[in-house]
Amino acid sequence: MPDTTFLDWPFLEDSHRSMARELWDWSIAEIAPLAHEEPEDDETLDTLARQFVSKLGDAGWLQYCVPAAYGGKLEKLDVRSLAIARSTLSYHSGLADFCFAMQGLGSASITIAGSEKLKQKYLPDVGAGKRVAAFALSEPSGGSDVAAMKTEATKDGNDYILNGEKTWISNAGLAHQYVVFARTGEEPGARGLSAFVVDAETPGLTVSERIPVIAPHPLGSLTFEDCRVPASQMLGDPGDGFKVAMATLDIFRTTVGSAALGFARRALDEAVARSKERQAFGQYISEFQLIQQKIANMAVRIDNSALLIFRSAWVKDTQDARVTRESSMAKLYATDAAQEVIDDAVQIFGGRGVVRGVPVEELYREIRALRIYEGTSEVQKLVIAGQVLREN
Repeated sequence: MPDTTFLDWPFLEDSHRSMARELWDWSIAEIAPLAHEEPEDDETLDTLARQFVSKLGDAGWLQYCVPAAYGGKLEKLDVRSLAIARSTLSYHSGLADFCFAMQGLGSASITIAGSEKLKQKYLPDVGAGKRVAAFALSEPSGGSDVAAMKTEATKDGNDYILNGEKTWISNAGLAHQYVVFARTGEEPGARGLSAFVVDAETPGLTVSERIPVIAPHPLGSLTFEDCRVPASQMLGDPGDGFKVAMATLDIFRTTVGSAALGFARRALDEAVARSKERQAFGQYISEFQLIQQKIANMAVRIDNSALLIFRSAWVKDTQDARVTRESSMAKLYATDAAQEVIDDAVQIFGGRGVVRGVPVEELYREIRALRIYEGTSEVQKLVIAGQVLREN
C-alpha cells in the first residue's frame, strides 16, 4: 500500500480511514488482477466495464454514490468518501475508477434535483450496480462553454421533444440512462437550460459514434432526433439545468483531482522501485542526486495535491457550502501535478517507460484526459481568478 499518512490528517474521520483500508484490500483481490487487460475493441471494453460496475456494486462500493434513503451507504453524498474511493481505485485501474466515478457523476444530478419518483426509479439500481449511469453535457461546438449549448428541448403537451447532439459522453452506448442538458429557452444563455433523465431505449436517441481514446474508456456521441421525453423526467424546474450541472460538478471536480492523486501515487511507487533495481555506471540510479531530486519533487506534488483535495472535500462535507474555488484548485493542481509526476516516472524508467503495457506507460495515457474533462485546466484558472476577484 502506498503512503497512508494522509489518513491521519484531521480532514478525515475514522469511518474514512476504515473505508480506505477495506477498499485497498478489496482492490488488491478484485481489481488488480484485471487492471492490465487492455481492451482491443468496443465489445471487449464494454464487457470489462460492465464487469467492474458489477463487482463494485456487489461489494457495496457503489453505495457511496447514492444517499442512504435510496440504498446508499451514507445519509448524503460524502465527497471525502468519493475522493478516497477514486484515489484508491485509480491506483490500480483507470477503468475501474472511471466506472465508479460515472455511477456517481451520472446519478448525482438526480440526487440533487430529481423528484422523489425519479430518485426511487433510478438511484437504488445505480447504487447496486444494476444500472449504468451517464452525464451528457458536452456538445460538438463546445464543452466548457455550457451557456453556448445548442441541443433544444421543445415543450409539447406533457412532453419535451429533444433535438441536438452530445459528444465526449462517458458510457455512451453502455448506459441505461443519461442525464441530458438542453436549451428550453426560459432566458438567454445559461439560464435557459434544463436537465432531463433520458432512458437509453427512448426512440429518437441514438449512439451516433464511439470515440477511441488513448486510454480505452467507453466514450461516444449521442444524437437526439425528435426524442420525446415526459416532462416528469425533468430535474428541478425549467431553467434549472445550469444550476444542476454546476452543483454536480461542484462535487465531482474534487474527485477528478483524487483520481489524478491515485495515478500519481502509483507512478511514484513504480519509479522508486525501479530506481532501486536499475543500475547505471556501476550504481543504482536511486543513488544519483538528479534521480533523488525527481523523487523529492514527486513526493511534494503528491502531498500538495492531497491537501488541496481533502481541504475541498472537507469544506463541502462539513460546511455544506459551495466549493467552486476549492474544487477548481484541487482539480487544477492535482491533475497538472500528476502529469508531471508521471512524466518523471517514465523518465526514471528510461526506454522501458514507453513500452506499451508497462504501468507508467499506462498511467501516461490515463492522466492526460483529466486535465481536459469536467473543465479544462485553463477554465479552472478562470474560475479561480473569478472567485478571487469577487472576494477581494
